[in-house]
Amino acid sequence: MKKSHFKVGSNKKPEIEINKPAERKFWQRPDFTLWLYIIFLVVSFYLWQGYREVRRTEIPYSEFLEHVEKGEVAEAVVTRKVITGTLTLKDPATQEPRRFVTIPLWDNDLARNLEKHGVKFVVRQGDNWLSNFFFNWVLPFGLLFLLWGWMAQRMGGMGRSFLNIGNKVRIHSEEDVKVTFDDVAGAEEAKQELAETIAFLKDPARIQRLGGHMPKGVLLMGPPGTGKTLLARAVAGEARVPFFSISGSEFIEMFVGVGAARVRDLFEQARQKAPCIIFIDELDAIGGARGMGSPVGGHDEREQTLNQLLTEMDGFDPSVGVVVMAATNRPEILDKALLRAGRFDRQIVVDKPDLEAREAILRVHTRGMKLAEDVDLRVVAQRTPGFVGADLANIANEAAIHAVRLNHEAVTMDDFEAAIDRVIAGPEKKHRGLGDEEKERVAFHESGHTLVAVTVPTGEPVHKVSIIPRGVAALGYTLQLPVEEKFLSTVSELKDQIAILLGGRVAEEIVYGDVSSGASNDLERATEIARSMVTRLGMSDKLGPLTFGKHQQLMYLGVEQEERNYSEETARQIDEEVRALVDEGHRRAREILTARRNTLDALAARLREKEVIDGEEVQQVVRETEGGGNEPTDG
Repeated sequence: MKKSHFKVGSNKKPEIEINKPAERKFWQRPDFTLWLYIIFLVVSFYLWQGYREVRRTEIPYSEFLEHVEKGEVAEAVVTRKVITGTLTLKDPATQEPRRFVTIPLWDNDLARNLEKHGVKFVVRQGDNWLSNFFFNWVLPFGLLFLLWGWMAQRMGGMGRSFLNIGNKVRIHSEEDVKVTFDDVAGAEEAKQELAETIAFLKDPARIQRLGGHMPKGVLLMGPPGTGKTLLARAVAGEARVPFFSISGSEFIEMFVGVGAARVRDLFEQARQKAPCIIFIDELDAIGGARGMGSPVGGHDEREQTLNQLLTEMDGFDPSVGVVVMAATNRPEILDKALLRAGRFDRQIVVDKPDLEAREAILRVHTRGMKLAEDVDLRVVAQRTPGFVGADLANIANEAAIHAVRLNHEAVTMDDFEAAIDRVIAGPEKKHRGLGDEEKERVAFHESGHTLVAVTVPTGEPVHKVSIIPRGVAALGYTLQLPVEEKFLSTVSELKDQIAILLGGRVAEEIVYGDVSSGASNDLERATEIARSMVTRLGMSDKLGPLTFGKHQQLMYLGVEQEERNYSEETARQIDEEVRALVDEGHRRAREILTARRNTLDALAARLREKEVIDGEEVQQVVRETEGGGNEPTDG
């Protein structure tokens, strides 16, 4: 992959100063907070012990006078407010002289009068409300909040406040962002558009000389796992500017107004560190269309956060060098105000990679791996159509794990094959007990798929056939390897696909005279293709080039909702056409397998013997059985 280079114009600006984290003072260190908690606990415990000691040794003043009359006071310290000392009597618990505390009554006449009449009296200075408030309220709740804050800081890094109301913006300086465009493969168009954003960040005057301004916002759209977040980090790494990263869900809290405050704080920090990049991941968490599911007559916290984001993006000056980047896989639900010009000016689609891109992505994820000589990443890329970057990274990792499991010195092609099979069909269930009859039926079923696939004109080459159970319910599978990437399908190709899907069921009908539940998924997929041909693609001769039903699709999530907009009579005709297409595929598969029954038996026998055969063995069985190749037929 070529590395992108950017030349700065002659109108040079000072070097961008990267805001390195300042050296922390001792009171800013995390352990300082812990020591503060410990000191508070020690002081509180000391005060509490003193308070308990005073309460435990306090005696009524009348009792003190009795001890004086009996000569039981050993020593005393008299002040204007309190008298403390020890008695000649011993404490039963400690066998030491008993200590006492009492509050005197300085009205001697009253004291003598009370004592004369045998009244036991206690002198109080009045309730010490400050002491009571501290020990009954401040101390217990203070300990509770300190413990809560300490646990939150240790467990989740949420020590900015007890209720986690602080802004959670992660700032990455140049040393933190090591990702560049060399680490991103398979998104050349997206990188080309983002290269201009990098050039404007490095030299804003470059476009200002022509009277324009740099884009305010860049929205990355695409399926999950295509590398949108990685691209944003690569832009920051290439531009060498501070990178503010926050997820859309982190703006939302249980307290109304917190999200809006975080948005203001985020943009304020960005302005201070400009030029920089703000990246909001999963923008749909706060950017959904307003009015959808909100309380009647009011605004919820998400809408207030969105309103503040719209205000900030509309208000800041693009010349300051702050670019807002966001990523989402649900652009269809975003509020229209976010997508208008002046906010997210650029909308870049990061789509699933094609064959060349998948091969490039695999080279990135395997450059640190020790590969055997037989590894062909081109074949791996061919076997993974529709896979995104995250899937390919997972396959490379699974291949390495499989190589370690088998004690290989290097990762071989067989390891990659096993990794792909595991990701597509699930892990092998070699210990799942299939009886001989079931094993034979599965072998004929998969042989039916295989033989129809190698016979129909547009069938893709068979790469591997297996009757080893995988995953939850797959008892076998037939994998076809596409010759080239295709983005369109013709009528004949779709009809051939229906025939291939029905080949397994038809093989069971021919051999056993009945069918099993193993073809349920095949029937579902065949019916779905036929219904799509009739209702969406206009491929029905009877109904003509029309579409039926309003189809609403969540663009990058693969979820589709259909709203019926046709009559019952039309629905009946649609069902008839779908049935006709499936019946045609069933008939073609039956004709092929009946005419080539010997080949079907030979393939099933080879599968029962070896359990897994590749495309070369399939062709070998066909040549041995039929004595000359297998010319495709249209049935």
